[in-house]
Amino acid sequence: MTDSEKNSAPPAIFIMGPTASGKTALAMSLMKHLPVELISVDSALIYRGMDIGTAKPTAEELTQAPHRLIDILDPALAYSAADFRRDALREMAEITARNKIPLLVGGTMLYFKALLEGLSPLPAADADVRERIEKQAAEQGWEALHDQLREIDPVAAMRIHPNDPQRLSRALEVFFISGKTLTELTKISGETLPYRVYQFAIAPTRRELLHARIEERFSQMLSNGFEDEVRTLIARGDLHTDLPSIRCVGYRQMWSYLSGEFDYDEMVYRGVCATRQLAKRQMTWLRGWEGVDWLDSEKPEEALSRVIQVVSA
Repeated sequence: MTDSEKNSAPPAIFIMGPTASGKTALAMSLMKHLPVELISVDSALIYRGMDIGTAKPTAEELTQAPHRLIDILDPALAYSAADFRRDALREMAEITARNKIPLLVGGTMLYFKALLEGLSPLPAADADVRERIEKQAAEQGWEALHDQLREIDPVAAMRIHPNDPQRLSRALEVFFISGKTLTELTKISGETLPYRVYQFAIAPTRRELLHARIEERFSQMLSNGFEDEVRTLIARGDLHTDLPSIRCVGYRQMWSYLSGEFDYDEMVYRGVCATRQLAKRQMTWLRGWEGVDWLDSEKPEEALSRVIQVVSA
């Protein structure tokens, strides 16, 4: 998009940040000052029946500030960055048609990237190819398939852990279908976002404060009934730990505890550690993000004023 096209394009706002950084609070404050409607950018909040462990906004909060793209999918189903881009573009167009500004809030950086830059021309999933890969994994183990990927696409193999069957099988599937590696194809850019985007990242300036918030939030989830929520998911009988929904931070650890793999204290420790690691990955994404305006979550009034000032200029 040229500079003139950007200037004439409709506005959109991104509020990005690590988990427990105050994104939702800022977004709800913005609703009182700007003509915005919220779109969730979170790969966990899309799932129905997964409310406590995802820190989903409460019913009261959703009444005050409705979020689009929350509770849109059953946990047994997968949802890709391409799915998100398609749905987000539809929601953004509807909001813009109402003379409002789309306000996209969340921490799934891959979704933000897909929306902003477009997607590489990756082939659609092929059930037959995927079945052959899974059959080979059952016979030889995922470690052997990871070795195979290392030969085909060493860059992708460095990024993908042998214990991540979904991403591992997808990388192999892409090569078997297209004859090109995932690394090659992802270098081809897609269609950019036809909006004038104001990008903000919110986080505490002190890492120890973010860690304290993460511990506090995990403790609150447990008090709110997180264990019973996961018991309900297990009782369905059709869910398992290879699904993206159950691999969400916190759910995997609680599922393992309820399956007898370790005790309660170990579950809490692992859940907090996994959430910290997620926050670290999110911060790594954001530090390399171009054109982002940083906000200090320890100074919410200043953060609010900054967004209003930039968007209203």
